[in-house]
Amino acid sequence: MSVGKTIARGLIGGLFVGHGTQKLKGWFGGPGLEGTDGMMQSLDMYPVRRNSLAAGITETAGGTMLALGLATPLASAALIGTMITAIRKVHLPNGPWAANGGWEFNAVLIAALIGLAEDGPGDVSVDRMLGFDRSGAAWGLGALAMGAAVSTAAIESGRRSAPVAAVRDDSSAPDTAGDPMTDDDLN
Repeated sequence: MSVGKTIARGLIGGLFVGHGTQKLKGWFGGPGLEGTDGMMQSLDMYPVRRNSLAAGITETAGGTMLALGLATPLASAALIGTMITAIRKVHLPNGPWAANGGWEFNAVLIAALIGLAEDGPGDVSVDRMLGFDRSGAAWGLGALAMGAAVSTAAIESGRRSAPVAAVRDDSSAPDTAGDPMTDDDLN
């Protein structure tokens, strides 16, 4: 299975590198940082530049590490986190099917990353060369748990960092007829 793991790591890692450099540099038809900032703003991921850089760097560095088989459980966890965030912020409302903008592709990547973290990177890897070729269910589940925790932290941080809504004047106050709200409550 070493050949299969090497191919999977190279393909999945390479695609993540491409995806990350789309965000960071605009390569491969991507939006670059300015376009990624706009996407992050539309997803309420504030501050937008920090999240644009975090997503792009995580995908680029995590993909590179995965392709090399370097710190495979950590690389997998980082990439799982980006996929969970993508599902939660973009794809979940569209249902499972990718043809409808759904989350199926993200879920397949998560499953593959869990498998690589659990089974180890294989014989042809930096981890093996350095003697850090770890495997077992705890590594796969740990990568999933860490990815989910980081995703939750990023989404929560984005929510808490959202700009404060402009203070509305009395003319923009909703019609409150029959509500126990007074003008003092609006200010």
